[in-house]
Amino acid sequence: MLQSVQQVLFRTDDDGHLSFLNDYWHVLSGFNVGQSLNRPLTDFLHPDDRARAQAAFEQLLAGALHEWADELRLRTLGGEIRWVGVSGRLVSATDTAPAWIAGTIDDISSRKIAELTLRNLNQELEARVRARTAELEAANRELEAFSYSVSHDLRAPLRAIDGFSRILADETAELLDARQREHLGRIRKAAERMAILIDALIGLATLTRQALQRETVDLSQLAESVIRDLHAEDPTRNVDVVITRGLSVNADPALMHVLLDNLLRNAWKFCAAAAAPRIAFRAEREGGRTVFCVEDNGAGLDMRYAERLFEPFTRLHASEDYPGTGIGLATVKRIVTRHEGRIWVDAQPGEGARFHFTLGH
Repeated sequence: MLQSVQQVLFRTDDDGHLSFLNDYWHVLSGFNVGQSLNRPLTDFLHPDDRARAQAAFEQLLAGALHEWADELRLRTLGGEIRWVGVSGRLVSATDTAPAWIAGTIDDISSRKIAELTLRNLNQELEARVRARTAELEAANRELEAFSYSVSHDLRAPLRAIDGFSRILADETAELLDARQREHLGRIRKAAERMAILIDALIGLATLTRQALQRETVDLSQLAESVIRDLHAEDPTRNVDVVITRGLSVNADPALMHVLLDNLLRNAWKFCAAAAAPRIAFRAEREGGRTVFCVEDNGAGLDMRYAERLFEPFTRLHASEDYPGTGIGLATVKRIVTRHEGRIWVDAQPGEGARFHFTLGH
């Protein structure tokens, strides 16, 4: 029975030398059983593990330990290194026999190689994460430098264009005809639009850098605040607005205000030509999630180009009819994505648009 066990069984004498080994020792180590007896087990271990094993055997034989187990490296007859699990226990001395050690040796090479491989993979992954983090930090620094350059360096020539155009218009008002004055006006408007686009670009860039500050946000109150601002900016407009009360979410309040401001301003703008303009902000439960919706009965859009709506500077309507920067919906999508949500649109030309969005927990 001892010889058939797929595990090394060993026994030592009171000096710690091997006095018994079963046949599996030859399978595991390659050494002949007879030639291995009367030698300490440490002779067959990797040099770096011998001192630890020798100390354990001495403590067992001295009675300081009663049981011991460790993972060690065994060097085979062919020079191969195998990981083994060694365990031993003290067999106490009797009146007729001194104390000795009985133990087992198991081949754990496969498990140990798997552990070491996993550890190496984890270390490699951590190194990659550190490298990617460093790259991201560098990219953020470059983006900040770009934003600073755009914000400061590009504004100066724009101010110069606008200022000198205004001076030229004032000083030559009597000399210019209507067409020339129109050209100067267009130059000033182009400079003004460029300044607005710069602000929009900087705002879009900063969305990816600022940390989310999540808290409970009443979206209904935010929507009402945006609508009040829109009424104050254009008090002559008569728009029927319906906002569902009590719509709350765990999100960044500042970003939620930006999101609703963009969506509601779009709805306000695109329903201007409707006979009875109407805007609604509501929500419903779908498959265990809350889907919010901002809808209007305005110009609508062709769904063939719906995905392009969320790309920066994409416009599906003429700027003369509906002014804007083309950044608003790209900003909205970035905010929704940062909140682990999704946004999509359902619309038809001349039948309004419904912008649906979800926000992650």
